Amino acid sequence: MTVGTLLSSRIRGQALFDFFQKPRLERRIAGSTNRWRFPKESFSGDLLALSQLSKSLSIDFDDALRSPDRVCVTQIQKLFTENLKNKAIQSGEADVILECLDYKWELHQPQLFQSKTLTRLYLVALSRSTTDPLRELDKLLRAQTPGKSREPSPIKKMTISLKINDPLVTRVAFASALKNLYMSEVEMDMDDVLGVLASAHILQFTALFQRCVAIMMNGLTPSTIKNFYMAGCKYREEQLTKACEKWLEMNLVPLVGKQIHLRNIPQELLHKVLKSPSLFTFSEFHLLKTMLFWVYLQLNHKIQTIPIYETVLAFFNSFPRKCAFLDRDTGQCLMPLFTCLHLHGITRGKDLEEIRQINFFPEAWLIHITANHYHALESGGDMAHLKDLTTQAVRFGLLFTQEYTTYSKTIAVYGFFFEIKGIKHDATSYSFYMQRIKHTDLKFPSTVWEHSPVSLRAERLMKYEIRAHTLVDGKWQEFRTNQITQKFGFVKPSCKSHALKIQTVGIPIYASFAFIFPVS
Repeated sequence: MTVGTLLSSRIRGQALFDFFQKPRLERRIAGSTNRWRFPKESFSGDLLALSQLSKSLSIDFDDALRSPDRVCVTQIQKLFTENLKNKAIQSGEADVILECLDYKWELHQPQLFQSKTLTRLYLVALSRSTTDPLRELDKLLRAQTPGKSREPSPIKKMTISLKINDPLVTRVAFASALKNLYMSEVEMDMDDVLGVLASAHILQFTALFQRCVAIMMNGLTPSTIKNFYMAGCKYREEQLTKACEKWLEMNLVPLVGKQIHLRNIPQELLHKVLKSPSLFTFSEFHLLKTMLFWVYLQLNHKIQTIPIYETVLAFFNSFPRKCAFLDRDTGQCLMPLFTCLHLHGITRGKDLEEIRQINFFPEAWLIHITANHYHALESGGDMAHLKDLTTQAVRFGLLFTQEYTTYSKTIAVYGFFFEIKGIKHDATSYSFYMQRIKHTDLKFPSTVWEHSPVSLRAERLMKYEIRAHTLVDGKWQEFRTNQITQKFGFVKPSCKSHALKIQTVGIPIYASFAFIFPVS
């Protein structure tokens, strides 16, 4: 060991010892100019002393200012974990006993120092169990320093205790977390990852915590979305909560809305997703149906399978007609969710009749929607009441899956007919666009235009945007056009929109078409 290395170790040892020693009225050296403070006072405000302490421990002074009494634990943890990289895992007798969850766990140095919690517990126990903690700490530092010329002195065996109140932490999950102190790539079951995450949080085991977050972000499904989102909120892991929100924006309508797991989606998360301009839906009516299913499942806890739509309609129709569901005490707390819906985007007569019959929405809402539809039809389709494409657009979507080379759908709004279309050009190249079509060009009679008005206007001014999302290696790729204003005619090139051309290996692709008809 070089003199410089030994001196550095002793300085660190002194500073760490100073932090944990029992208070005594004596001077304390904090730097080369002998600045001092009484140990009873955790931080006296002596900035020069703190600066010198930071230099001796090779830590950032700004970090020390924010938390002056934690610098020692952080530094010793850093010191030991750096040396651990080049040190073989110990297999001999344990030198630390951890009492936790009514069990005694045998641990070794320096593996436990990967955990800030265990580091603090160990150092506190060391300061209380010996009359000369500096000497014991010096042994630790010598034992972990590379290039030793002789065997280190035996280190005192310690017992530490940790009380855990988090119900997510099971003995199996905690054992898995401790195993990760010794092995870098422990296999983790998806059923256990939540408990391991909670254990890593309590242990302040950062590497394991982030690994659990990555596993959870890649393991989002209808059955895991709720628990993973709640864990992200509980442990303030924004990366995880944002991943849950983004996943649900894409999958609420096409996937979660068709499964019983829809019941478990928290109202707070649902509200965030409904407000997002990136929310994917096949149509505004599909989104409304999904929301009606969600409300039904909240009120019928014994239902174990997703019901048919007619059952949901019958349920809401069973309430007395004198008061709409959202005006009742049960429904008023749900009002913020339904104000996020673009109900003005539901224009098909049959769908509007269903909305009126189920007695779900307040009468004032229905009158407002009907009046807007009447004025739009009277003015040739102009949506004078809509100004902001981002928050008020009429939305339609295509879910482009592996089996498609071409996929299209015909939509009708206020007598204008459009085809929204996706084309696969090669293994990684796609394009999405929409084009206006004549009602006489439809290949067969369909519910798209049956009993629907037909506009004979030669041109229709439209403001639109096309987006596409897909998941690649756990990260969402987003492609979008600008907001484009264009007059659509019946012949090329005016009948066709700008195409969104993308290159991606992701599949499926969630393609969204959002538009309004400005006043023309």
